[in-house]
Parts: sequence; C-alpha cells; structure tokens
Amino acid sequence: MSQQTVAEILRKVQQIQIVANRSVNDLLAGQYRSLFRGRGMEFDEVREYQAGDEIRTIDWNVTARAGSPYVKRFSEERELTVLFLLDVSASGAFGTGRQSKLEVMVEMAALLMFSALKNNDKVGLLFFAGEVHAYYPPRKGKSNVLRLIREMIAVEPVAEETNLGQTLQFLSRVHKRRSVVFLISDFQAEDSRSPLAVSNHRHDLVAITVSDPRERALPDVGFLTFRDAETGEIVEVDTRHPRVRALFAESADRRQEALSDGLRRVGVDELAVSTTEPYATSLRRFFASRERRQR
Repeated sequence: MSQQTVAEILRKVQQIQIVANRSVNDLLAGQYRSLFRGRGMEFDEVREYQAGDEIRTIDWNVTARAGSPYVKRFSEERELTVLFLLDVSASGAFGTGRQSKLEVMVEMAALLMFSALKNNDKVGLLFFAGEVHAYYPPRKGKSNVLRLIREMIAVEPVAEETNLGQTLQFLSRVHKRRSVVFLISDFQAEDSRSPLAVSNHRHDLVAITVSDPRERALPDVGFLTFRDAETGEIVEVDTRHPRVRALFAESADRRQEALSDGLRRVGVDELAVSTTEPYATSLRRFFASRERRQR
C-alpha cells in the first residue's frame, strides 16, 4: 500500500462496509454468534421455585419479599471482547493477484469486525511487526469499527521481521479476561508455538494465515531476483530448471505443513486464506470445520 489521501481511505472504507454488510447478512447469519460464545453466564430473570431446582439458585431477597421461594435463572453471556492482531510487516505488501496479502488481511478483519458489531461485541485492534506498533482498546459501536477500518486501510507496511512472541506477551499483559483473538498474518516468522499455546489457553485464539500462490510455485520465466521485504536479503534464481521449481515448491509445502501442524498441536484453529481465492469460500470452510469440532 502506498501513501493514500484521506478521500481514498474514506472511499475504501465505504466499499469495504458495503461488501462486509452484505457478507454478514448473507454468509455469516447466525454462524459467528453460534461459533464464538460468551464468557460465561449472566442473570436473566427470577421465577418461582419448582421441584428439582438447585437450592443454590434461590434468590433469598425476592423470596423474603414474595413470601414463597424464587430462583434465579441465568443465560449464556453473549457479549464478547474481540481483538484483531494484524501483522503489518513488509512481507504483507506482496501479492501477484488483484490484492496484496495485507489488503486481504484488512478486508478479512473488517468483515469479522462487522460480524462482531452485529453481535454487539466490543472490538479492538493491534498492529504488530517486530514489535507492537499501535493498540486500540476494545470498544462498542459502529463508529469504533469504522475508525478501526480507517486505521487498517491507512497503515503502511513496516520493514521488520515479525515477532509473534513479543506481540502475544503484550496481549497477555493488557487482556487478562478471556477474549476472542483473531491473529492475522502471513506467518513468515520463527516458530512461536510456546507463546501461541499460552495465549490460546487464556483466549479463544484463531490464526488467519494469508498466503499468495507465488510463494508456493515458481513460474518458468528465466532468472528472477527475490528481495526479502523484511531483511533486505537478495537471492537470484534461474526458474528455467524444473528441479529448481520443484525444490522451491517442496520447501514451501514443508513450511506450510509445519505451520498448520504447529497450530494444530497447540490447539489453535487455522483459517487459511489465499490472495487469489474469495475469502467467503475460506470462511465457509472454516465455519463448517469449527462447527463439526464443537459438535
């Protein structure tokens, strides 16, 4: 993403809002609410005591006023605190299709933010790369969600190596209560299973892994020069050789398998997204998979 004018940012916010609202109504109706539960139970009402009711649920104040026993009823607490951890490291600027990885990350986050808004949840945002670059504490309301989307659209990639461990340590300091956390990244980082396991124990952590097909397969176009956006390292590759392309693909597959296996081992749900596939398709697969596991 290059430097953008305020008018360009506002136009993109409006476009995202239109697409997200349609997706929330058509695609996510009820699924977000059913798959992400509240923190516990909240008071609903009192009613007269019936045989078999737990004695511990008797409301003694109401019982004393009414002259007969009444019990408290509770329902599942629906309100959530939802946090979005967005990787803004420079590798996110890469993309060989219509969008870069970072642009896909932003749209995915916006869609889920509108889902949270529909559920009356609190929504917060954190930008990270080598360190935490910005933090917006969770708040309710449409104006808050629109502000966060503006911030995401305006953010510029940072030339730093991603440090998930430091980011998740920051999360544990600022959020003691259980929250739903969407960690959105291309995960071009060192293994972070230990901090991921700790965060997932405290929160409902979902890893949204964003990739581009060119990161897994080289075209046969002769010499290509690659520059690591985060470290600046430059490598030249002759893509004419089938063996070179095969080794590249094998290496990429091993990295992806190691990432998915690592997330699975620490119990973190993975939502895999490609820059060239409609993310509504990825969301459908993810929701269906999570629903099966919960059953």
